[in-house]
Amino acid sequence: MKPRLFACFGKCNCSSFSSVYHVHEKGNSNGTADASPEEQRRAGAILVELFSSQGCKTSPEGELLVSRLGRGDFALESPVIVLAFHVDYWDYMGWKDPYGSSQWTVRQKTYVEALNLDTMFTPQVVVQGRTQCVANEEEALLSSIMSAQKFPSPNFQVTFQRPTSESLQVNLTGTLRTKIDNKGANIMVALYESGLVNDCPAGENIGLVLSNDYVVRKLEKLCTVKDISAKKTVSGTVDFSVWEGFNSSKCGIAVFIQDNSHQIFGSQNFHLPDNI
Repeated sequence: MKPRLFACFGKCNCSSFSSVYHVHEKGNSNGTADASPEEQRRAGAILVELFSSQGCKTSPEGELLVSRLGRGDFALESPVIVLAFHVDYWDYMGWKDPYGSSQWTVRQKTYVEALNLDTMFTPQVVVQGRTQCVANEEEALLSSIMSAQKFPSPNFQVTFQRPTSESLQVNLTGTLRTKIDNKGANIMVALYESGLVNDCPAGENIGLVLSNDYVVRKLEKLCTVKDISAKKTVSGTVDFSVWEGFNSSKCGIAVFIQDNSHQIFGSQNFHLPDNI
């Protein structure tokens, strides 16, 4: 991997960085939608991944914009599923992000490599694994979503169980609604939490009260699929360890199909029941 630069981007920085970057690899796609163009246009959520940090001065603005996006504040044609991954490479700046993880830093690095970027930065948004932009640039963000390639959402049914007070079991059964070729794809399940509020007593955002939504707390692979039709039933179980203070009413899961080139071929969202 090439040497990386790190940057914390605000609106003023965009003149030196491409606001929107598109990847077009039609010939290398691992999945094809089993639906008409009109069905693809109308159906299927767009997966928006935010890479952020409480240690980055400009991330709170991006967090606010993406939270509004997840709440449906913008009149978009397609539904949007938001996942916020907090990276850990700004922790040295005086404030350790309580939701930051090296695992999410590695995930961002895979997109940097896949999109042929030279810089890792926050706040960054990746749309459908194909397009990226600075997260606090509203026009670029909405443009990326509106022009994103669409796929039908999977048709999973889900049940939740709590085998112990420290674990959550997610059982999924359904069809992908997308044909997967012999190169294969992974079915991923993210457990996220919203409504997080904490004071920031140090670092670049010292003195601020920070609000975060759709924060990914856990990410697991349900299974890997290869050479299957869009209508074939897929089943699996994911076990999550839960954190102290876990409150299911603030949490949800997102299921998404991602191939080895890190492109997304469909996603589906579920809210956890209040009483789980």
